[in-house]
Amino acid sequence: MKKKVFLLVLIASIFVQLSVNASEPAPKDHTNFIIILADDMGYGDLGAYGSTLINTPNLDKLAAGGVRLDSFYASANVCTASRGGLLTGRYPIRLNLVQDVARPSNDIGIDASEITIAEALQEQNYQTALIGKWHLGEEPERNPTLHGFDEFYGMLHSNDMAPVELYQGTKMVEFPVNQHTLTKRYTDKAIDFIKKNQHKPFFLFLSHAFPHVPLFASKDFEGKSKAGLYGDVVEELDWSTGKVLDTLSKLNLDENTLVIFTSDNGPWWEGSGGQFRDRKGSSWEGGMRVPFIARWTGTIPAAAVSGEPAMNIDLFPTLLAAADSALPSGNEIDGRDILPMLQGKTPSPHEALFLFDKDRIAGVRSGHWKLVVESKYQTVISSFDHPDSYYGPVGLLFNLEKDPSETYSYARENPAIVKRLRQHLKKGQETLGSRQLPGMWNR
Repeated sequence: MKKKVFLLVLIASIFVQLSVNASEPAPKDHTNFIIILADDMGYGDLGAYGSTLINTPNLDKLAAGGVRLDSFYASANVCTASRGGLLTGRYPIRLNLVQDVARPSNDIGIDASEITIAEALQEQNYQTALIGKWHLGEEPERNPTLHGFDEFYGMLHSNDMAPVELYQGTKMVEFPVNQHTLTKRYTDKAIDFIKKNQHKPFFLFLSHAFPHVPLFASKDFEGKSKAGLYGDVVEELDWSTGKVLDTLSKLNLDENTLVIFTSDNGPWWEGSGGQFRDRKGSSWEGGMRVPFIARWTGTIPAAAVSGEPAMNIDLFPTLLAAADSALPSGNEIDGRDILPMLQGKTPSPHEALFLFDKDRIAGVRSGHWKLVVESKYQTVISSFDHPDSYYGPVGLLFNLEKDPSETYSYARENPAIVKRLRQHLKKGQETLGSRQLPGMWNR
């Protein structure tokens, strides 16, 4: 009888100890990182950015608990190049990712010499996972598990590219993919990863398949929004974000986890670019200015809004700085640590940001000014940077504070600003190997 009582007491004490350990706050001697990336989501698709037809209470709450950037750019106007820029901190032209997106029919993808955020954090003993879309090559040597991710669960390319296959690590586990349940499954995997690594430093890259077309939502969200299927999809992504945030809260991880939400470029056929001009595939604001929300409870002020310019190439140095890690040597890093900017302590660390169309700098953003030197019209690329041009060789100068929709050029009234931005343009073309557009003008 005494043995039975002893065993029961022992089992009870073990259970109590396990319960205590499970609810213990995570150690605060490290910072965790979560980047949630939407695919082709527009600047104006979230309530925090003015949407009235799509309800995004969780993302709005994330913004209320942190900082919202109103002048944040993707590093490219299409998926592959933008994701390469985000993960390496380098303009995509340096990565040879600018001619097309990675497809099953080409060999475009990340090179072994590039260092990703995940690889750099692995060196600091971080547990790393990519859940969702990769789109940086599907050859075996380009698998995410060889580029810094301990775990990979997702698709190698966009959801409109055949074959649509789901991978776990290097193994294909589902074909064809049931895309109706993708967002929920990605969310479940993300939560499992967080729970498993709650007492370790971790980096989670939750890279959603949507709202890239074709659009799919689960039964719980179909027909629920006021913005059609696109709205249903975005509202499910909002739900997903809420589940991740709830998990962090339950595990007492809010204060040592930096959570970032953004998109890889502007909206495609559907979605809202807000007040900005054009869409995905262009270098106008609507193609490259994207939502960006960052929350780090206790470190980043709540309910903050900043119009300072930044770009997804800044995430690489920002995360490494937050992890108290130096930048790796060897590759030129174009991004800058923007944590002080997110905290409202400093302005943008960039004198200028370059907005590319493939291998050409199409625009230069500096402060609230933007110089535009090329655009597309039907099948012609029109240069505003050539003597034959109606505008050239000067370009169009927009005041994004006064005229965010890029409607009227103020080049004539501000020759000194044009000269300064053109100096940045020249330097960018020289240092980045940007090709200058030949004289093409559709009269």
